[in-house]
Amino acid sequence: MSTKVTQGILITARAHYEAQQSDPKAGRFLFSYRIRIENRGERPVKLLSRHWDIVDSLAARRVVEGPGVVGETPALAPGEQFAYTSFCDLRSGFGRMSGHYTMEDLENGHRFAVEIPAFELVHPVAAN
Repeated sequence: MSTKVTQGILITARAHYEAQQSDPKAGRFLFSYRIRIENRGERPVKLLSRHWDIVDSLAARRVVEGPGVVGETPALAPGEQFAYTSFCDLRSGFGRMSGHYTMEDLENGHRFAVEIPAFELVHPVAAN
């Protein structure tokens, strides 16, 4: 599990290897990851977009960007949290994800980046 607080926003990330949807012999390794976003600040915020850097030990680095997360742009009052699960596929059993969310302070319109802490995507056999 990885955690990081940026400007009062706590991000917690955890990855899991999905053996049933993976095929290592064909070079397909699927990982799920769960992200929890918690507003520990004093002002309401809204998640506008995401930026992911995905590193795969056997493939080129990928960048994934887009609006919101899993089709949503959640607004969080102080003390609220939002969690979601998504997926990442790799060609190898070892990789890493990191990135940032662009958030907006709903009281003053200020936009800011919230760091997503780096977390490992590791096939259970590769971990031993």
